[in-house]
Amino acid sequence: MSLTQSSTGKTVTARQRLEYAAVLGAVSLLRFLPRGLARSLGAAIGGAAGALAGRLSGTGDRNLQLAFPKLSPAERSAVLRGTFRSLGWQLAEFCQMSKYTPEFVREHVMRYEGLENFLAAEARGKGVLVLTGHLGAWELSSFVHSLLGHPMGMVIRRLDNPLVDNMVNAIRCQHGNRVLHKDDFARGLISAMHKGETVGILMDTNMTPPQGVFVPFFGVPACTASGLARVARKTGAAVVPGFLLWSEEENRYVLHFGEELKLQHTADNEADALANTALFVATTEAYIRRFPEQWLWLHRRWKTRPPGEPPIYGRAANVGPAKADTDDKMLGISTETR
Repeated sequence: MSLTQSSTGKTVTARQRLEYAAVLGAVSLLRFLPRGLARSLGAAIGGAAGALAGRLSGTGDRNLQLAFPKLSPAERSAVLRGTFRSLGWQLAEFCQMSKYTPEFVREHVMRYEGLENFLAAEARGKGVLVLTGHLGAWELSSFVHSLLGHPMGMVIRRLDNPLVDNMVNAIRCQHGNRVLHKDDFARGLISAMHKGETVGILMDTNMTPPQGVFVPFFGVPACTASGLARVARKTGAAVVPGFLLWSEEENRYVLHFGEELKLQHTADNEADALANTALFVATTEAYIRRFPEQWLWLHRRWKTRPPGEPPIYGRAANVGPAKADTDDKMLGISTETR
């Protein structure tokens, strides 16, 4: 297989170039269509993906058994169908959003709820950490927020294909957003807070110690990144929940900003990191309980287990180096954004 170099110096294979051409073609097609038709096609793609998901659907069903043990198999299947539909819609929105204008977004795409909470936190001048997750339209949320005058940083994982990674980031950053890569985000995150900037972080992926700590998520210990809590404590930055969620009644998205979270701050740094991470996870869980069909049930959120506990997914728990552990390679989505 012939090899060439990408603009970043990374080796790009012929296969990656073919992948990029296919992705670019799909994005161009969905961008060309009217938004309503693109969303319908996206929902159909999501439905087809759900029918063929196999292992992902099995993981989703297992997660739902843990989170909502009283749901029947039919009810769990309905939630998962909603998850795939939500992913299909987000695919369409991502392909469409580079042509959106502020007027179009306000009239057809979304409205704010609780924007005053974000603005008050921003006005403090110590930076804002937006607590978010793989719920609703997380890719669209930072884009429309920047389009309406509030650019922000996004903590993301580099995509495996550098050509696709460059294209996706160009769309994400079209209106002033900037990317903080996970492999060197701590320094950039602290710097952004000192400058009074805003950065969004997804807090709902599986981690491993020592970066991850175990806190309750739907009543089950889940290994969760403690970095957000540590940065907030170190910098005094405000932590504000932010989720872009689809409203069936309004037939549009609503960007919910909750009130600034009140963090524990004592002389014990580790106790504070644990308590505040638990608060972040509980806050995220509350939103998921309201909109369960819009959360990404498809990754192994509870894969890493406390010492001595058996694996939840029927295989040995994650004991490798600290990292987010998701099935995003199969889904083709990022794991740490916003």
